[in-house]
Amino acid sequence: MSKLLVKPNAKPLFEGVTLIHDIQKENSSLSYVAFRMIDIKQGAVYHEEVTGKEVCVVALTGKITVRTNSDVFQEIGTRESVFEKVPTDSVYAGNGERIEIVGVSDVARVALCYAPTEKSLPTRLIPASENTVEDRGKYQNKRHVHNILPDDSPIADSVLVVEVYTEGGNFSSYPPHKHDQDNLPNESFLEESYYHEMNPSQGFVFQRVYTDDRSIDETMAVLNRDVVLVPAGYHPVGVPDGYTSYYLNVMAGPTRIWKFHNDPAHAWILDRE
Repeated sequence: MSKLLVKPNAKPLFEGVTLIHDIQKENSSLSYVAFRMIDIKQGAVYHEEVTGKEVCVVALTGKITVRTNSDVFQEIGTRESVFEKVPTDSVYAGNGERIEIVGVSDVARVALCYAPTEKSLPTRLIPASENTVEDRGKYQNKRHVHNILPDDSPIADSVLVVEVYTEGGNFSSYPPHKHDQDNLPNESFLEESYYHEMNPSQGFVFQRVYTDDRSIDETMAVLNRDVVLVPAGYHPVGVPDGYTSYYLNVMAGPTRIWKFHNDPAHAWILDRE
C-alpha cells in the first residue's frame, strides 16, 4: 500500500460537517504542509483555533460564510463545480485567529490549507478576482492554472496555494520537476500535497513521485478526491483521454519561494520546436 496516496475517509466532525481528509504532521510524511477537506451542509458550523500555523480557507464549491476574531466574509464562493473552471474566493487567517465556517449552500466543499508560522499576519479575503490565471506548457504538456496564494503574494508567511486543470491526453507537473533542496537561488525546499478531482468522476490519473536516488519511487492510480503527498522528489501527473483533471496544490517549506529543478533526463522536451 502506498504511503503517499491518501484515500478519502468520510467521518462526522460536527453536526452537518463531514471530514473527508485530515493530513497532519502526526499522520503523514509531511512536516510543513497540513491539509483538511470538509463537506459542510447549509447552516452547519465548523470552528477551529489557528495556533502556531496559518491557514488558507478555499471555498472549493458552494457558498460559505467565514468568521474570524475581527472579520466576517459573507457568502463567499463562486461555483458549484470546480470544473466550471472559474477562480473562487478564499480567506487567509493567521496565527492566533479563531475561524468559523458556516455552510450557506445545500452542501459546500471547503479546503483548509495549513503551514506552520510564528507570525500573526492579518486575516484577509482573497477574492476570485485577485487570482492570477495562466496557461502553461505546449504540445501534450498543457494546463490551466489559478494562482490563489503564489510565492510573490505578501499575504501569507509560508503557505502557497494553486489550482491546476489538465485535459485528457496531457501531462502536468511536467517535465518532472522537484523542489526538495534548500539550495537558493537554484532550488527551494517545499513539501507539497495534491488534492485531486476528476471529470467525469469515475476517472483516474497517474501520478509518479520519485527521487534521484529512488529512495522514493511510487506510481499511483489516483481516483476522485484522493490526495497525493510529495515530501520530496519529482511528481508528474498523467491524464487519460476523455477525462479532465483538477488538483489543488498546497506547498510550504522553510522559505516561501518556488524554485524548481527539472529532471535532467527529461528536460530536453522543453527545447523542442
